[in-house]
Amino acid sequence: MTIRFATLADAPAILAIYAPFITGSTITFEYDVPAVAEFTERIRTIQQQLPYLVAESDGRLLGYAYASKHRERTAYQWSVETSVYVHPDGHRQGIARQLYSKLFELLRRQGYFNAYAGITLPNHKSESFHRSLGFEHIGTYSNIGYKMGAWHSVAWFQLALQPYQTNPSMPISITRL
Repeated sequence: MTIRFATLADAPAILAIYAPFITGSTITFEYDVPAVAEFTERIRTIQQQLPYLVAESDGRLLGYAYASKHRERTAYQWSVETSVYVHPDGHRQGIARQLYSKLFELLRRQGYFNAYAGITLPNHKSESFHRSLGFEHIGTYSNIGYKMGAWHSVAWFQLALQPYQTNPSMPISITRL
């Protein structure tokens, strides 16, 4: 298996992994599967600053992970939100762990300090997975999202990517790394 940067040509395969999570679960609060063109633009936008990775085996994408801005205000620029999705055929093979490990390595090199993950509850597998990587539960937004006929809470987890510094440099773009 290879972990590599996603290309825009990967968008249909990435979307094929993501779509069942939209239509068949509350893991994402997105309601409608986006068009390939819209999804491609999302990837392009993220890649201007942050890593977007895929796991590929024998020419087939089995998972992906990326980081996105945590918030827009300048003081948040050293923090990111992270997401990882794996195709059911790739479950229990360490793909998510490998994707996140590479993602965190790149984020550290870019100069980021905090990674956050929001997990729709209940999702014991995702909570356990994130804890195993060093994420700590920092709070829960109760009943924040409504999907599939019910209200859902989201637990938030934080991972310190590196020791905090006074007067940190601005994170560098993934394109400059």
